[in-house]
Amino acid sequence: MADEMVRIAQRFVNTTYGNGATLGIPKLDENGLTGWTTMYALTRALQYEMGISSLSDSFGPATLAAIGEKYGKLDASTIPSANFARIIQSALYCKGYDGGEIDGTYNSRVQAAVTKLNADMGLSVTYPGSALWPKVVKGLFNMDAYVTVSGGSSAIRSVQQWLNGKYVLRKDFYVIPCDGHHSRTVSQSMLYAVQFELGMADGVANGNFGPGTKSGLADHTLAEGASGVWVQLFSAAMILNGRSAVAFSSSFGSALAGETAAFQTFVKLAVTGKGDFPTWASLLVSYGDQDRRGEACDGITKITPARAATLKSEGVKYVGRYLLNPSTTSLPEKEIQPGELQTIADNGLRCYPIYQTYGRDADGFNYPSGNADGFAAVNAAERHGFKTGARIFFAVDFDAYDYEVTDSILPYFKGIQDALAISGNPYRVGVYGPRNVCIRVSDAGHATASFVSDMSSGFSGNYGYPLPPNWAYDQVVTRTLGTGDGAINVDHNIASGRDIGEGSFNAPRTDGPDAAFAMGYYQTLHDNIGSYMQSIGFANSDVKRIFTHTECLDTILSHDALITDLSHQYNMRKALIQTSAYWEMRHYDVVDLGVDAAVAYYHTGVGGGMTPLRDSSTGIAQISGDVGIRAWNYCIGKGLVSGTVLDPAEDPDIWTMWHKINQDNAYSVKTVSLIHLWDAGGKPGGNNGPGGETTLRAMNLNYTQYEIFEVLRRYQGWGNEAEEHATKRMALYQIFEKYDTLSRM
Repeated sequence: MADEMVRIAQRFVNTTYGNGATLGIPKLDENGLTGWTTMYALTRALQYEMGISSLSDSFGPATLAAIGEKYGKLDASTIPSANFARIIQSALYCKGYDGGEIDGTYNSRVQAAVTKLNADMGLSVTYPGSALWPKVVKGLFNMDAYVTVSGGSSAIRSVQQWLNGKYVLRKDFYVIPCDGHHSRTVSQSMLYAVQFELGMADGVANGNFGPGTKSGLADHTLAEGASGVWVQLFSAAMILNGRSAVAFSSSFGSALAGETAAFQTFVKLAVTGKGDFPTWASLLVSYGDQDRRGEACDGITKITPARAATLKSEGVKYVGRYLLNPSTTSLPEKEIQPGELQTIADNGLRCYPIYQTYGRDADGFNYPSGNADGFAAVNAAERHGFKTGARIFFAVDFDAYDYEVTDSILPYFKGIQDALAISGNPYRVGVYGPRNVCIRVSDAGHATASFVSDMSSGFSGNYGYPLPPNWAYDQVVTRTLGTGDGAINVDHNIASGRDIGEGSFNAPRTDGPDAAFAMGYYQTLHDNIGSYMQSIGFANSDVKRIFTHTECLDTILSHDALITDLSHQYNMRKALIQTSAYWEMRHYDVVDLGVDAAVAYYHTGVGGGMTPLRDSSTGIAQISGDVGIRAWNYCIGKGLVSGTVLDPAEDPDIWTMWHKINQDNAYSVKTVSLIHLWDAGGKPGGNNGPGGETTLRAMNLNYTQYEIFEVLRRYQGWGNEAEEHATKRMALYQIFEKYDTLSRM
């Protein structure tokens, strides 16, 4: 909500520092809304008034030091100028405090506001009165809140205020928010506090969970009857980890011992009821005590009998393995290998499947990609032999910020969920990722269990978040186990028992050549594609489109013998041809009919009343004469097909190709396969230089997800629309491939 005094503060900045471009103080929108942009401008204005020559958005060490050196503290007697006071008044309003009339005086209202600010920060004892000390000024010029906000916890706020009051005078400890929410900043402040209490000097204490901190904590086991600051730190850590029944206290009573035992049970530690090192570690860093042994692991290495024996000897029961390998050049054993699941079962181990093809930033996560990955995971799991009911953990393997979870990750998992529903829910959905990702995806109802990437302790999504309530596996450290043939490098995981993987498997499906479509699957294929297309905005009967879903599917299947032959001839999955032809036919609309008439008019003179066009995308597969000629010429040149080379610069040749594609559905279908061969061979265009697109591997029945995506994308071209459509077509591909797979069994 806009605030009139914030708007006046913004006008003050614009009016006073109107030549901001020269000064380095940007002009503000006078909208009355506080935010980082306004705070940055006020920070720069403060630096300018202090004579700092290089202005910065950051209230860094130089700015902090300058306040101490020039003024010691800021109050009515030390404020150097009226504009300096107006900057302070403006910042107070932006933080929700009464800054007076922004009149350039450190008046009684300002003093009352500063007194309240100090109290809200927990600094009333350390900084009594109405003076602004340097670290308080630093806290004033950011977006941290010092009152409970958005459902924050009063217990957490008490911890935050206590930390500020006790440690603010230490050199590297700065005022932390007192908003009632755990966060990365609060987590690190706890580590600083532990290090200070261990006796580490300023400059030695660094907020890292290093050897000195571990050693010190090992000497500070707490038990019932203990008291003092270490109990305060321990109870604070319990509160910050979501143990809401814990009271912030300096006495270790029976209630705290009971809650400690409950926490140890939850995180699968030895239940002692004491504040021992493993418990301290689990409270302070996401990976906890990395020397502990868990019952699970995951890895990119094939489980052989010798490696299985190693895992069993280490107490491992559950092994995470990948359903797909997105690369053709690295990690050759990342995907589950032939016979591996049987080896796992024969050795008394169990396997939980992981799906990850990319997942390294938010760009690849959206609803359509979730659809595609959901269908792909079902196909891969069934191909490897996972039985109905297995849980697949879909990976988010990067430090997703909270807004990225909202904007990208949640829609992605909704896409997965919908894809599995269309498939008949053969598998359950799990989520792999940082704590915040796991919590939010699960709370949204998109996952039934979490596999937590706690080994990445520096992730913002781990730092300051508790272990998810539905955690199944907790990834804590990478180890090499065993020797010789039994040596294996794995990520070692703690298992909660919420997921126990799979111990028996169906026979794996064949990846051999495609066969004729088994018409017994027609209705389920029809319904699956119809449901998917409807989910992305294509009703089964759409008045805007020329052809219904049923007409498109029936047309493609009417050419099944041809598509099967093309698959065999070019070592190409039928689903590639089916997907491109169906997708384009399903998009055919009245505009396309008018464009087709304009091309016929250009070449034959028949028709009229329109602007003639030389060429257009036409026919059921929406192929232009130019593209058709170039694809055929490429394949003729490679000896992949016989025919007459045509010249796309010649009108008669354009018409010859265009007319065939427009009139002959079988010819169009064959041309689709040739375009895909051209796509894989480096079709010109895109952003890869004058030589064209990057050449893929020769067409292969075992193309990776990346290669399939590239072929489908290149069919349409390049740019945002081609990328968007290819993502949607990946899901369609997986549906066709599922029933093509069943047909070749």
